[in-house]
Amino acid sequence: MNLTRSMNRKQVRKEPFPVSILSLTAGAFAIGMTEFVIMGILPNVADDLHVSISTAGQLITMYALGVAVGAPILTILTQRIPQKKLLYLLMVLFILGNGISVFAPNYAVLMVARMITALTHGTFFGVGAVIASNLVPPNKRAGAVSIMMAGLTIANIIGVPLGTFIGQNMGWRASFAAIAIMGVVALIGIIAFIPHMKQDKPVSLVQQISALIQPKLLLYLLIGALGNAGLFTVFTYITPLLVKVTGFAEYSVTWILVLFGCGVTIGNIVGGKLADWKLMPSILGLYFAICVILTLFTFTVYSQLAAVLTIFLWGTASFAVMPGLQVRIMSLAQAAPALASTSSHSAGNLGNAAGAFIGGWVITHLSITSLPWVGALLVGLGLILGTACFIVERKHSALQAR
Repeated sequence: MNLTRSMNRKQVRKEPFPVSILSLTAGAFAIGMTEFVIMGILPNVADDLHVSISTAGQLITMYALGVAVGAPILTILTQRIPQKKLLYLLMVLFILGNGISVFAPNYAVLMVARMITALTHGTFFGVGAVIASNLVPPNKRAGAVSIMMAGLTIANIIGVPLGTFIGQNMGWRASFAAIAIMGVVALIGIIAFIPHMKQDKPVSLVQQISALIQPKLLLYLLIGALGNAGLFTVFTYITPLLVKVTGFAEYSVTWILVLFGCGVTIGNIVGGKLADWKLMPSILGLYFAICVILTLFTFTVYSQLAAVLTIFLWGTASFAVMPGLQVRIMSLAQAAPALASTSSHSAGNLGNAAGAFIGGWVITHLSITSLPWVGALLVGLGLILGTACFIVERKHSALQAR
């Protein structure tokens, strides 16, 4: 039976904005902090562990691969666990991974710790998105997902700059200690506020995989991966880019990340509303905007004022597309929305991994200033595929209407 019907309607009342969604937001905040703070402290990690910037960047690549590979497997293996219990077990694993990061004696141990933490990411967001979308009426689903995802965006405004500041002044290990503490806060919120949910008999593995491997759904997963690849090709190396090319002092990057996070938050909220209004046109329009902004960043990176403005707009557009894409993917897999939602994050993080790797390759073989236009090309490929898919869908709908 469709997992989106797995909640007992007598226990969970569908309100325009259930307060319980905020506990999911808190968990998303902690996970967003651990995912993105590494960008701000990448030079510090590289110096302390005696590795190059490109090598340190692979900590981001492997985290993303951990999400991409581990999340669907973990979702399938844990489908019989009650959703509330699953969420707080994931947060316990999250706290463990960040705790190991604090005491990691070398690069290899830190890599293992990042992989442990990565296992929690996709499954948390996948299950959380299904819960959030079922706590509200159908016409508010994208907005509910965007509220949960707001934790990720708020992490970019407050958590990542704070973690970067702590890392630059108290050592990068202190950043991960702060993240572990945030994980404890999120765990308490989940235990206290997430409602108990009655689950029906789990859908069989064959049915779930059949729902997931639809060509159309796989195409949208690829579109999401390309968008994230374009984002992380640039964002992974944003600190050295702004310091070495734009000429900012290292401490200034913290405040630029705050501004980026403000754009991310605005984009996430606006993107949810746009997706509830016109789903596919909003997704395609936002992908086009990201292409334009990253292309402009190739030139504005040399001007401090122009670079800061471009980064704000880039953050706004890049995260505005995510709620709509998440809802679109969930709607295409009616028999397995949790697995589809998790796979959406897996595909996105596969794009993150590819972007971090491509960015390192660009720095080594081209130049650090080539990052923005390479990112624009990757997003452009996603835009082309999305436009083609939308045109085919429109033609198919027109034929059915006749």
